[in-house]
Amino acid sequence: MPTENFRRPDRSLYFIAFLVLSLSAGIRAVAQGPTPRAVPTLVFMTDFGTVDDSVAICRGVMYSIAPDVRIVDLTHQVTPFSVLDGARFLYGATSYYPPGTVFVVVVDPGVGSTRKAVVVKSKRGQYFVLPDNGLMTLVQDRDGIESAREITNRDWMIGAALSSTFHGRDIFSPVGAHLVRGEDWTGVGPELEVSKLVRLDIAPAKLDEHGLSGQVIATDGPFGNLVTNISGDEFLKLGYARGQAAHVTIGQNGMDIPFVRTFSDVPLTKPLLYIDSRGRLGLAVNQGSFAATYGVKPPVAIFIPRANK
Repeated sequence: MPTENFRRPDRSLYFIAFLVLSLSAGIRAVAQGPTPRAVPTLVFMTDFGTVDDSVAICRGVMYSIAPDVRIVDLTHQVTPFSVLDGARFLYGATSYYPPGTVFVVVVDPGVGSTRKAVVVKSKRGQYFVLPDNGLMTLVQDRDGIESAREITNRDWMIGAALSSTFHGRDIFSPVGAHLVRGEDWTGVGPELEVSKLVRLDIAPAKLDEHGLSGQVIATDGPFGNLVTNISGDEFLKLGYARGQAAHVTIGQNGMDIPFVRTFSDVPLTKPLLYIDSRGRLGLAVNQGSFAATYGVKPPVAIFIPRANK
């Protein structure tokens, strides 16, 4: 090819193309906006109720340390002093939250005593700030515990003199806020042996050739349904079909109750057995309270025989 017929591309064209691409990228970035930062989540549960200012004070402590925190109130209506109820609610909710979530739980009948205040990290990567009194029992059985530490670092607490009766304000709330702010949780205090954490004495349901023995462990909120420690899968091993009645013994009292799918499958004010939304066997009265109707106060034993074929 003759050199006189060869023309190099105009460099200005390269520059114009580069400018157009850069402007396009900038316009897209402006339109899309910055990538939103994940909002740190702290889940808060107590038996304080909401009649007085206790919950609001604790939330104020958290916000003063971690202003950007998103606080989710799991409940503040745990049955007063009931560690078992607290453990049950914690078990029911934690699986719906992602790793990294911080749970602050204050159901603390032993406040001010020798019981330890701890931070526990589960094998799901969630953190629990609470008294060492058995609240972790059910979560531990399902998720496992990676490690635990006693809360001793006074820099993570508030107040020159700690109250002997309000550790929710002085210890658990500020520690939870420091964690959700991203501080290294190992700074909270010395490591504890997981095997030495306090556990609730909850006997598991037992299935044998005669039937299924378990416990009524709670009532379901304001409705009076009975909550048991019997899984739906274990109950189904007894062989009952939908619509079939089972002879259920609660404490010393026996009665025939149909196993159904939902409340409206029986007439109004009639009892039923069902698998509840948490996958456990429940007992209810259609538009009534099983606990009030039959005078049941947990904890109490329950027995269901195998189905007659």
